[in-house]
Amino acid sequence: MTANLQHRRTDSASRFIAAPADVIYRAFVDPEAWLQWLPPKGMTGVIYEFDARPDGKYRMALTYSGDHPSAGKTSDDTDVVEGRFAEFVPNERVVQLVTFQSDDPALAGEMRMTWGLSSAPGGTDVSIVADNVPIGISKKDHDIGLRSTLENLARFVE
Repeated sequence: MTANLQHRRTDSASRFIAAPADVIYRAFVDPEAWLQWLPPKGMTGVIYEFDARPDGKYRMALTYSGDHPSAGKTSDDTDVVEGRFAEFVPNERVVQLVTFQSDDPALAGEMRMTWGLSSAPGGTDVSIVADNVPIGISKKDHDIGLRSTLENLARFVE
């Protein structure tokens, strides 16, 4: 095992959202919806490709707006993300395999993101588990980004 893989980690976040699981699930399979809720605070998104089916691919750019302390992974202010949808379980789970377009070896490799939906009284418990997080992504920044995305999702569907 390379040193790069030995230092990878798992990050996660969760949030109760006052919306039914089927409404939230639809936000995962609609590219226009993605642009509304997926980019963390301080970022905007552009989708170049989006095929929401098992083994379907997507490609998008997330760009920091204004002055931001974190540098982009692909360029000074942009992260280009290439992904593949590994699994869809309607109203329960979406699994994505994500890579960042970058020359930095600390950002290389595939990260597995599992979005879980669990019905709860009055809404849905939503979780994100990111496995095999590249060492070039700081835990602090990733935690902030995951929580921000969940906040955006809640605002979008509630």
